[in-house]
Amino acid sequence: MFRDPVLAAHPAFSDAHAVHIGIISTYPPTHCGLATFSAALVKQFRRAGHDVSVVCLDDGKNDATVGGVVVARHLTDTVGAPQGTAAALRHCDVVVVQHEFGIFGGADGDEVLAIMDALDVPVVVVAHTVPLHPTPHQAEVLVAVCARAAQVIVMTETARDRLITGYPVDAETIVTIPHGAAAPTPRPAASKVDIRDRRPQLLTWGLLGPGKGIEHVISALELLNRRGVTPHYTVAGITHPNVLRHHGDAYREGLIEQVRRSGLTGRVRFDATYRDVPELTRFVASSWAVILPYDSRDQVTSGVLVDAIATGRPIIATAFPHAQELLGSGAGIVVPHGDVEGLAAAIERFVSEPSLRATMSAEAARLAPDLLWPNVARRYLDLFDHVRQLSHSVAR
Repeated sequence: MFRDPVLAAHPAFSDAHAVHIGIISTYPPTHCGLATFSAALVKQFRRAGHDVSVVCLDDGKNDATVGGVVVARHLTDTVGAPQGTAAALRHCDVVVVQHEFGIFGGADGDEVLAIMDALDVPVVVVAHTVPLHPTPHQAEVLVAVCARAAQVIVMTETARDRLITGYPVDAETIVTIPHGAAAPTPRPAASKVDIRDRRPQLLTWGLLGPGKGIEHVISALELLNRRGVTPHYTVAGITHPNVLRHHGDAYREGLIEQVRRSGLTGRVRFDATYRDVPELTRFVASSWAVILPYDSRDQVTSGVLVDAIATGRPIIATAFPHAQELLGSGAGIVVPHGDVEGLAAAIERFVSEPSLRATMSAEAARLAPDLLWPNVARRYLDLFDHVRQLSHSVAR
């Protein structure tokens, strides 16, 4: 197997520490953030020469297939599935469970507990969601998941503090490792179109659905249009498969109608083009700024936010926890949730202050190296080494 020389130079990537890593998660070609996250980790682990076996969570409605690193499908809410998943990963040295309440079977995804009980190798849990106000059963499930794990990874200090202070868990087992991001690519040279049209290019991207807050940006742009401030705005991404399954494309269609009513046709563009990771990073790098107008006040992790930082783009975001934490040093502007006037003011400030854009870009570039996937993967592998040492000492 190919071994990246830079990664292999790190102690956790050496032959002496080579591990067989199991991963339980959604996985491409399923379209969701968790699948993309897992695929990025798998790529880094394999580049470093480690073996990886993935069990893909499948509710029977996605495109999960067995082949390559995917050694089995876990059909949720199916009798015997937890034991089958454990059997498929029995040769692994450590198993990573990507945890979200909605991807496992059972109430609040409590099927994950049966899977963890069936495994006989150390388990590392990646907690993608830590609710500030969980239901009693959500809290019960998350506490039980943490109790069964050798280590629990969260991706922000906000999530770590929330988990330790709000749930009865062992603080010693909670580790913060940031969400990874693809390496940035140079911004493309200006095209003839860019030269003719120097208006700022704003971008929001990701899977679409209610809660993304894009309607607030359109309202802010309508206000700015009346003031003669006319940036262009691109909304890139397909409708989230689960949203499409249950509600169709109503959210996107409503946004398009809002643009028409607001007189912004030609200035707001919807782009559903699929882009692989290199294409996406180039696309993001071509924007002037990224806008993350999410409605959620509870979002402790945002992969889109991390990717935007990695490309060195300035960011305008609502005050969800991950944005407050990551943008606090000056890589972006944080505005209150639902504050259309505040959002318009932030966009206008960004447009009118070149020095501010430069300062935010420089801070994003300073933060980026620690967020790149190779560096994040190193920290995972260090943790796996620690978990294996603990497991061996207990066995003795």
